[in-house]
Amino acid sequence: MGSTRDLETEKTDSEEAVTGKGTWKQAAFHVATTIATPAAYAPLPFAIASLGWPLGVSSLVSATLATWYSSFLIASLWKWNGEKHFTYRHLAHSIFGLWGYWSIAIFQQVASLGNNIAIQIAAGSSLKAVYKHYHDNGTLTLQHFIIFFGIFELLLSQLPDIHSLRWVNALCTFSTIGFAGTTIGVTIYNGKKIDRTSVSYSLHGSSASKFFKAFNALGTIAFSFGDAMLPEIQIYCRPTYAYFEEGTGFKSNKSTSYFPFRNRLTRLIFTSIYMVLVTLIAAAIPFFGDFVSICGAIGFTPLDFVFPALAYLKVGKTPNNSKLGPFLRPLNILIATWFSLVAVLGCIGAVRFIVEDIKNYKFFHDM
Repeated sequence: MGSTRDLETEKTDSEEAVTGKGTWKQAAFHVATTIATPAAYAPLPFAIASLGWPLGVSSLVSATLATWYSSFLIASLWKWNGEKHFTYRHLAHSIFGLWGYWSIAIFQQVASLGNNIAIQIAAGSSLKAVYKHYHDNGTLTLQHFIIFFGIFELLLSQLPDIHSLRWVNALCTFSTIGFAGTTIGVTIYNGKKIDRTSVSYSLHGSSASKFFKAFNALGTIAFSFGDAMLPEIQIYCRPTYAYFEEGTGFKSNKSTSYFPFRNRLTRLIFTSIYMVLVTLIAAAIPFFGDFVSICGAIGFTPLDFVFPALAYLKVGKTPNNSKLGPFLRPLNILIATWFSLVAVLGCIGAVRFIVEDIKNYKFFHDM
């Protein structure tokens, strides 16, 4: 009874949170910032190189089509069973029951944690690269810059909601456009200087190494599509924090102030603990590509690809075009089965490379 009551309370809070305060332009900044991030796309060249051109490009295209199709499935279910479902967790609870709710909550937390660790490493590496450009003999290490970025993230995490980050996300959107343009320009410039006859696109290494690299690459590609799940995690109550608020009575009182002192103190304590753990892991094991792969495999693949197909199969929804009915069921089964396999293979490849990196490097290695 307690769990059901907490879910109903959280659902009411989510419905209240749907009333937006921003404009469509600000919403576009939020979506663009969470989806089109350099951290998501930077590892893709290495993933395609690990798979080879034919398999790499086909994997990228098939994942694009699958995530586009999955978005339509989720959109068609948001009013399922006569109720409006504003979060993935509540949609899963309505379709699969309590185990569905907590399964999605766990996947979201894994995705959020893995993504935050990967972002910490990527940001620290970028800051270090700029520092070394101007101070080649500088004494600051990668760990210093990861800590600097962790402190900056801790400050931003004290803001009450994603609307408070609208100007930050606007700046990040233009930065992402600049990143994409710069990358394309540098690639074309360097490509013209290379002797094309000396370039080899063959895969190197032993058969086992090629297989594990391919597994790792599948998780990396899944990660690049996974950031579409992050706005929902950022906008609505995180399952862990929401459960703590309900259990301790630290929920803000709307009749007094929007963001009371007690809520601020609670947020500061728990976000500080969370950011210390994330920063510590990122500084100790700064293997960006490996975390990208395992985050994509365990966190984003179930949320992006597997859950929408299974949910549509479970409810037995009939498409408006009756001619599509016989094709959708086998298609959903194929997507759920294949991407479940991708999740397993990606996890195997990522864990293998993390273990190998730990063997070759010491903890807190300055990459």
